[in-house]
Parts: sequence; C-alpha cells; structure tokens
Amino acid sequence: MPHTSLLRQITDFANRADPYPVYEELRRTPVFHEEEGGPYLISSYYDIEALLHDPRISSDAANLTAPGDDEVSGPEATGLPPSFIRLDPPEHDRLRRIANGSFGPPHRPHRIENMRGELAEIVSGLIDGFGDARQIDVVDQFAYPFPVTVICRLLGVPREDEPRFRAWVDPIVAGLDPDTRTSAESERTAQEARLQLGMYLNGLVEQRVREPRDDMLSDLVNSHGPDGAMTTMEVLSTSVLLLIAGHETTVNLITNGMLTLLRHPEHLQRLREDPGLAPRIVEELLRYEPPVQLVPQRTCITDIEVRGVTIPKGSRIWLVLAAGNRDPERFKDPERFDPDREDLQHLGFGSGIHSCFGAPLARLEAQIALSELARRLVNPRLVEDPPPYRRNAVLRGPRHLGVAFDDLR
Repeated sequence: MPHTSLLRQITDFANRADPYPVYEELRRTPVFHEEEGGPYLISSYYDIEALLHDPRISSDAANLTAPGDDEVSGPEATGLPPSFIRLDPPEHDRLRRIANGSFGPPHRPHRIENMRGELAEIVSGLIDGFGDARQIDVVDQFAYPFPVTVICRLLGVPREDEPRFRAWVDPIVAGLDPDTRTSAESERTAQEARLQLGMYLNGLVEQRVREPRDDMLSDLVNSHGPDGAMTTMEVLSTSVLLLIAGHETTVNLITNGMLTLLRHPEHLQRLREDPGLAPRIVEELLRYEPPVQLVPQRTCITDIEVRGVTIPKGSRIWLVLAAGNRDPERFKDPERFDPDREDLQHLGFGSGIHSCFGAPLARLEAQIALSELARRLVNPRLVEDPPPYRRNAVLRGPRHLGVAFDDLR
C-alpha cells in the first residue's frame, strides 16, 4: 500500500469496505504520530486496553491543549452539557450510576433479560413484514427498525416520532467522524440537530414530571438515590446519548454480522441448526467486525510514555479498537472469523470506566436478530459484495445490505 497519510487512509471513505489492511500497516508503528498537533494513533491490543484503564487519559475535551480542534467536540458545542461519556470521574461516575439505576442492577436487575420475549416478537414481526418479497435491504427493513423500536420503548419515546428524530440523529452521528476534512457547515448542522433533539426530548421530560410511566425517561427524571438527582439538562444530555447509542451501534453490529455470516456460510448453517451458538458468534463478530472502529476523543492530562514514545500532555489520542481486535500479539490467526475461539476478550465494547453502557442489550438484540434471520431465510445470498458503506470511520457498517432469498420459513 503506498504510504500516503495513514491518518488520511483511516478516515478515507474509500477504505470503509475493508479498512483492515490500513490497520495492519498501522500496527507496524504501534504509537503512530504524523504531524505536529495531530493525534497519536494507538493500534496494539495491549496498549489500547491499558490506556482505557489509565486515569491519565481524559475523556473531557476541556483537557485538550494541542493545536487544532477536537474533531468530535462539535456535536457537544450546544446548550446541552456533555453526556457522561465525555466526562471524567467523579462526574462521570455519578451520572453513569444514576442512568444505570434504570437500566440494570441494583434497581432494575432483570430489565434487559425480561425483554427477551418482547425482542423476539419484534424480530418475528419485522421478518413477517418481508411478505412475498424475495430480496430485502437488511439495514432499512430490519437492522435499523429493530433497535430503534427497542430503545424507543425503553426510553418512552413514541415510535411514531422516529422519522423526526432520525432527521436529527443522522447529522449528529456524521459529526462523530474524525475526518479532518469535515466542513464547518456539517459541524453546525450536527450542533443544531443535537439542540433540536434535546428540545424534543425536553417536551417528553416535562410530561414525565407530571405523569411518570414505566420507562427510563421517568426513572431519570424521578431518580433521588444516594447520588442525588440529575438536573433537567443532565437528563436531556443523557437521553440524547441513550437514544443515539441505543440503536446506532446495534444497527451496525447486526448488519456487519449478517454480512460476515453470508461470507462464511458454514457458520450461518451452524447457527441455523443450533441457535445456542448465537452468543459465541456475536462475541466473535464484536472482535472481527466491531461496529465501533476507533475511539478518537481521548486526551493526555500528563506526559505519558507508551512503547518508548512520550505522548505530551494535552495531546489527542485515537484508540483504534478494530486494529487491536486483530492484533496477532493478542489473537491467534486474527484475520480468521472463528466463533470457536477459546479466548474472546475483545475490545468491541471498549473497556474500563467507559465500557459500553448498553452492552447487555446490544448482545441480546444481535443474538436474537441473527439467529432468527439464519433460521427463517431460505438460501440467503448477497446481492452486492462489498455493499455500499456509510461515510464514517468511527461507526462502521454498510448503508445498505441487499440480501436475496428463496423463501421464508
């Protein structure tokens, strides 16, 4: 591969269909720094894992002192405060504990597992909806509407409002792409969209203050535990985060998963015959084709040495999770899709205090979705390979995935 800018290659849309040769090249220089004021790219599994647990690495953009703008700060630059994934302890811990109280233990320990039947019902309804069609777009007809329906029910957002918030979510997600060529206009669009989404959610929050329901918005509004209560602005910021993160990554996980299984029909057949393999298949997918490819919003709060390289205080760090997930120092034969691996400790959900908040739900959604697609589609096959990809280096997945099949079981 010609040595044009490695940073440019990572963010280049042309590499979305297969970024892994770029990651392989990147791993030859595990601490890669190209230009003054530019980010330091970390691509080794062990280095990424260590830095995700290192308190000297900050998620707060306020600690960025290197020249240049923080590429992902744009969507936060509105009247809403940063969400807790953009904060450090102790504020991060306080807000995450409050949010987790309505999502899992100790107050709602069975909330996700108790949704298993409801999730299966949604999936069955979507597949039934294919009707007499013998070709579908997995993204638009299945992988997107499934997690959107789920997160709307969890939060208490009316499903019929989905077209409205999709128009806001798309530019916000586009603003996460650390492409240095992103225009100021697209940043303003992302900021305005986040503000509009916050205003929409504020109307629902005001309803829950007056009339609490059995949903997460009501829990967030009325939480008064040992960590106190969230302010209205914190509720809005957290709700924006949960609404977006609650479906965007899962769309890619399901779509990347179906694409990978269709490229490895022997494993698709195994899943069809034994749905109990779904957990192992999903874990290997999270290693092999993670929906979140890199974490660009980290900053050193002091000088840090990594593999003999001193990263100065205030520098930007990009943790390239997808490169670490295929690091031969960590995984045997890492380019092979192998659900039977004995060790599946991947970086697909990150690690440390910022590990994915919704991982239990995403896992369950993907397991049910993929096992049912495998069971019910007769002789499924790709219409186009590679499919067209979304223009985003952080959240990687096909924009469309055409699949033809002979019948529905």
